[in-house]
Amino acid sequence: MAITATAVAKIAATVLSNDKLRKGVGWIIAGILSPIIVVVALICGLASGASEHNQAAVDLCFYGASLTASAPDEYRNHIEQMQSSFSAIDLAVATINGMIESGTGLDSTEVKSIFYTLYFGTDDVPSDSEVTAFVDSFVTYEERDNSYTDEDGILHESSYTVAIPVDMGEVYESLSIFDTTVISSISDLFATISSSGATFSGSVLYGNGSGTAINISGFTDLGSKNNLDLVTYVEQAWSNQWGYVWGTCGWILTPSMLSSKASQYPDGVGTYYSYIEENWLNGRTTDCVGLIKGYGWLDTDTLEVGYATNGMPDVSANQMYSNATVKGTISTMPDTVGLAVWCDGHIGVYIGNGYVIEAMNTQYGVVKTKLSERNFTHWLEIPYINYESEEL
Repeated sequence: MAITATAVAKIAATVLSNDKLRKGVGWIIAGILSPIIVVVALICGLASGASEHNQAAVDLCFYGASLTASAPDEYRNHIEQMQSSFSAIDLAVATINGMIESGTGLDSTEVKSIFYTLYFGTDDVPSDSEVTAFVDSFVTYEERDNSYTDEDGILHESSYTVAIPVDMGEVYESLSIFDTTVISSISDLFATISSSGATFSGSVLYGNGSGTAINISGFTDLGSKNNLDLVTYVEQAWSNQWGYVWGTCGWILTPSMLSSKASQYPDGVGTYYSYIEENWLNGRTTDCVGLIKGYGWLDTDTLEVGYATNGMPDVSANQMYSNATVKGTISTMPDTVGLAVWCDGHIGVYIGNGYVIEAMNTQYGVVKTKLSERNFTHWLEIPYINYESEEL
């Protein structure tokens, strides 16, 4: 691919003349103008779409897998820089989404897919502050008046700031001007990661059982929802090798349910219909937050998993994190079983001794992983259950 300086200048001038678009892609355009970024990013196999991505590098950056001791220092340093950038993106997106009043917030995976395509393999990975500026370029900000007059007639002047996401279609259009393979690469990578079709090269442990029965004999308190019984529940899901299907919460996957979910989620489920049918049909399936909701919705009398019962609403992983009042960064996490561990768009359950049980993706289902090998950024006490202490 060859882009002349004159063409770049003309395209940049066109894009930046649009006030709305300028805010959204100005920082991205500045990055694309670097010849190193354009040439190296495409040479690294990104131009042919997600199937041509270096899978090991994708796993390391998106899933936080650990590097082997034999990895070259230059490669190790670059991967660690990218992982640091991804953590900064997750934090920045979470902050911005908390400032959005209505509508859909930023998708951290989409922002990271754009970032990865533009910067993986370059000699100049942005600093954390520059990464924050990168994420900031996907929104505009507006000041809203929050003034009011009290009952004594006194005016109290105040304001607050809201974030408004830019039109991502315009972002993609601006990127495709430079080369259509850039947009293709971003789209394919985003679809693969968000549909949970990518692999993970860290330590994954599988259960060795099977069956759809839920055994509550090991629960400590059938009359309440608590962290100890949550761990018992997810350990069963792991032991019995539950599958992964978007939008499910521990229910038995019937053919009609699979068809329904494929229609509801054509990318996340429909794309993997044959794989799901072959591997997970007629077994219990869940998605990441569904693993937690399934425990919350479990009726211990009937052993049926209901819907939005027992005081636990139907929330996403991000909403569950947002609703939590006791939480913190992963570096401050106490060694308490039953805590949830979270990164933007994904959640798992800490079971103690450094291990997490999570519904990872369509390919893996419910697995046990090492917390140190994952890219979780925060921990939280699930706001809909009680936390009891246990000597680990």
